Amino acid sequence: MRPLLIALIPVLAIAQSTVQSPDGAIELSFTTENGQLAYSVSFHGRPLLTRSTLALDIQDQPELGGAMRLVDSKPGSVDETYTMPHGKSNPVRNVCHTLTLNLQETHGPNRKLTIEARAYNDGVAFRYIIPNQPILTELRLAGERTEFQLAKDATTWPLILENFHTSYEDNYNYLPLSAIHREDLVALPLLAELPGVGWVAITEADIDNYAGMYLQHNGHDPRSLFSKLAPSAEDPGIAVSAATPVRSPWRVIMIGAEPGRLIESNIVINLNPPSKIADTSWIKPGKTAWDWWSGSYAEGVDFHPGMNTATMNHYIDFSAANGLEYMLIDAGWAARGSGPNDSGSDLTHTNPNIDMPAILAHAKSKNVGVWLWAHWNDISRQMDEAFPLFEQWGVKGVKIDFMNRDDQWMVNFYHRVVEKAAEHHLMIDFHGAYKPDGLRRTWPNLVTREGVMGAEYNKWSARVTPDHNVTLPFTRMLAGPMDYTPGGFNNATRDQFVPRNRQPMVQGTRAHALALYAVFESALQMVSDYPEIYKGQPEMDYIRAVPTVWDETHVIGGRPGEWISVARRHGHEWFVGSLTGWRPTDIDLPLEFLGHGDFIAEIYSDAPDAADNPKHTVREEKRVNASTLLHVKMAPGGGQAIRIRPAQ
Repeated sequence: MRPLLIALIPVLAIAQSTVQSPDGAIELSFTTENGQLAYSVSFHGRPLLTRSTLALDIQDQPELGGAMRLVDSKPGSVDETYTMPHGKSNPVRNVCHTLTLNLQETHGPNRKLTIEARAYNDGVAFRYIIPNQPILTELRLAGERTEFQLAKDATTWPLILENFHTSYEDNYNYLPLSAIHREDLVALPLLAELPGVGWVAITEADIDNYAGMYLQHNGHDPRSLFSKLAPSAEDPGIAVSAATPVRSPWRVIMIGAEPGRLIESNIVINLNPPSKIADTSWIKPGKTAWDWWSGSYAEGVDFHPGMNTATMNHYIDFSAANGLEYMLIDAGWAARGSGPNDSGSDLTHTNPNIDMPAILAHAKSKNVGVWLWAHWNDISRQMDEAFPLFEQWGVKGVKIDFMNRDDQWMVNFYHRVVEKAAEHHLMIDFHGAYKPDGLRRTWPNLVTREGVMGAEYNKWSARVTPDHNVTLPFTRMLAGPMDYTPGGFNNATRDQFVPRNRQPMVQGTRAHALALYAVFESALQMVSDYPEIYKGQPEMDYIRAVPTVWDETHVIGGRPGEWISVARRHGHEWFVGSLTGWRPTDIDLPLEFLGHGDFIAEIYSDAPDAADNPKHTVREEKRVNASTLLHVKMAPGGGQAIRIRPAQ
């Protein structure tokens, strides 16, 4: 037996347990010290996450992960380029080093576990794979014990939610990691700054037949957070129930020396399967008018505004006149049911005040596509009837609302919706939604989702402030596009602002409102206010011109809650958006991203009196090139929006 032992020892010794990013700056390592499976992450040789345990809590079985040995490992790599019909860059590069670890328990019941890991230049990711095995033909997962132990007490921007049944619509906090209370339920993504080390954001990707993940302190180490899975609505003691093999979502750790590098990252979509839609030519991103924001208000019209044919045609005419691709008809168009929030409606019949065939014919004659709003309960009940009917009507997309949960059943509902919608050439916008996980790579007809406290809150609260707006790109937007619904032109200072449903105000300056279109990512962008408010406004030229899809994104600089400048390229033109919070901010804006040649910059800035008159802007044109340094002076709640096109 002695020669056999000698032969085995080298095999075990050389099993690889570390994977590095292609540039060598990031290292992800796994250990089974004392049998406990764990990992750690370093950035430029400095600890970022120290020893963090990995385990699964399986119903009626011992924890899986506490007594493991490494059987073997397989290194590899991914290097691919693919295109998307929408996103922050196109084409998209997916380059990483990979590592697959096969593990087995050191004693009975000798269960097997596989860990897949990837290391990118902008982060790392890993996931559990529970193979099919005699003792685990059916997985009933009570929870995960995935730990994220940061190397030091960090500054964090957590979104703290009340429970697992929410719409992710809340303000972000600004706290030391150690100040997050044990009972706080933290949503993803979670952004943290480790002074002297770097920036990190924790999120997840490719959630499929699984439950959404949250984070909580375990109460023992203030630097340590553990995963919490959304429990089943039917069986709260279980988070995931599925036949093996089971793959967890990727647990994603985005990493950068500056927070802007995280915004530029495509790691979340790169961790999802390729598109299942062979022909994506019918998926057309764009901007849309929207009746809900001010549907009951209009000026100088000969009809009573509301949910009626005349109002919908009025918004369609506005879209056509301003080059907007769509008109979104919100709640109230369908035959009314008796449930809350317009649920219980019959999606195959319309409100008697709506002549849907006439509206759709009018929209078609104006080359404007129509989107329809629907409650998720009605979609769940009538999807097989409604989606073919919508396709027959010529509807382009559906905005689905009020899911407000991400347990396993609801995650699977999202997948059923986008697949069925693709069969009928329908685009999807999820509202009342959980955070994005990159599903839009696999089903690119999913063009945007909410899962954010957006401009609608101005109708009933003072919560959507410029400070909030300048936090969102560094937090929620790291997961993916967000349907914030910009476009409010009734701009107000903090002193002037009053929440109201009729003719709602938005906080911050007009230039701030314009810059949102370049800073916030969404393939479907609202132009939310009523048509007449835009009439004769020079700033509308910028909204007409700004795209909703991008070939390149470059974050010039910024800090959460303080300021941000983002440059995005579409074709040969660049659009630059700068935002500040309530504190006035001056910055220098280098245009190094422009490359060779001369350009004309069309600049919309806060007027000198914008602190008191927030609707006032200054519009100017300048000849610029890559060596130009623009000085940006932003008023309280201010901003700047620039369109840069090649000089003729």
